[in-house]
Amino acid sequence: MAWGETNAWIDGTDNMPLYQDLLEDAAERPARDAKRKKVVHPHEMPWEMSRQGLLKHLINESMNTRMETVDAYMQIVPPGSKSGKHRHLAEECLYVVEGRGYDLHQDCDVEITDEYFWKPQDKVSKWEYEAGDVIYVPPNTIHQHFNADPDRPLRLISVINRIFKQCGLNDLEQIENAPEYDPNVTLTPELVREYLRKKG
Repeated sequence: MAWGETNAWIDGTDNMPLYQDLLEDAAERPARDAKRKKVVHPHEMPWEMSRQGLLKHLINESMNTRMETVDAYMQIVPPGSKSGKHRHLAEECLYVVEGRGYDLHQDCDVEITDEYFWKPQDKVSKWEYEAGDVIYVPPNTIHQHFNADPDRPLRLISVINRIFKQCGLNDLEQIENAPEYDPNVTLTPELVREYLRKKG
């Protein structure tokens, strides 16, 4: 044969319809998407008592919505309390719906070779905000949200791109749990109202 490497690449007997699977997936997608939610109502948004705090998931890939690239949740920080502290590779933006507070951000030095390393820098910066503001969290930044009002809750809407996770870069680490975190608690509207009234 003309190609010297033929004895190498011609090996193998497995046959799989992988390209055909792509064609069929593309053809079936419109009907499949028609069954996925374009409007999500509050009763369809799950609560979570998470290590990061009290969350109401607005959009998540597990919720069967049409959204392909973004996850979003509402975070409630009770009066005078704080969120958990965590770090993730994806950048994040948060809209301050209600209340006032501040973030502590700590950038990390990152090295990606055959392995992935990160090391927190010494400097911790403080960022104050109030309702109507947008908070930007840079990639790989350790961060935590604090409610600066002892009488009113702080409500944030977090949006993060899930492409990082789909690319194998779901680097998420919890460093400190939220004070309210209790894995045995099941959130209900009534219980969330109690948290809204609690003072830290």
